[in-house]
Amino acid sequence: MSKRTPIIAGNWKMNNTVAGAEALVKELAPLVKGAKAEVVVCVPYTAIATAVKAAKGTNIAVGAQNVAWADSGAFTGEISADMLLDLGVKYAIIGHSERRTMFGETDESVNKRTKQAIKKGLIAIVCIGETLQERESGAMEKVLKNQINGAFADIPASDLKSVVVAYEPVWAIGTGVTATKEQAQDTCFFVRNCLANLYGQAEAQKIRIQYGGSMNGNNVDELMAQPDIDGGLIGGASLKAPDFARVVNFN
Repeated sequence: MSKRTPIIAGNWKMNNTVAGAEALVKELAPLVKGAKAEVVVCVPYTAIATAVKAAKGTNIAVGAQNVAWADSGAFTGEISADMLLDLGVKYAIIGHSERRTMFGETDESVNKRTKQAIKKGLIAIVCIGETLQERESGAMEKVLKNQINGAFADIPASDLKSVVVAYEPVWAIGTGVTATKEQAQDTCFFVRNCLANLYGQAEAQKIRIQYGGSMNGNNVDELMAQPDIDGGLIGGASLKAPDFARVVNFN
């Protein structure tokens, strides 16, 4: 098995003002300075500049929660990769289930955004995941395979170093319900095999796969002990510095 550097990313979603972002990053920094994982906070657009400034000189990187597929132009409400890079952003979440279910993101738009992020030098955190209905009806593997094939369409193996996959069972996001460590591992193993079908096993072994969906201080150790789980995309637990630091500093 290849050595993959763990990556723990906090997704703040629509939370924190500029002042709140500055306070949270400054409180977090000393708590995670010895982390063995890459540490990322994905903050609202309005707080990016402040978060980057607050994280300067620390091991915390700043990410955005989306990125447009176009360089510029008539795309009201979107934000371009160049705008994000200009602020010091290094990562961008793409295709989160909330974007898919509430805001019409599709596998095609996820693919276009991912290509643009890679082209511009951002690291794309590409989200996939099934609903409870899809899991219980036996459609989970088909859904995940379709999402992976769609997201990675026409992306060459040479670009995979700029992609992290976040597997988030939709039924476990913000619900407090977590997949068991066995469920999470089995599904991340399946995801890696889907990637292997596209790129070969050697390339698939290099790709980092995060588990998202109520990962917290109580379950992070057992989840991170699984061979195909390389990190987490953390929602609620990322909004309090001690809680997020506990996840980052997993055993």
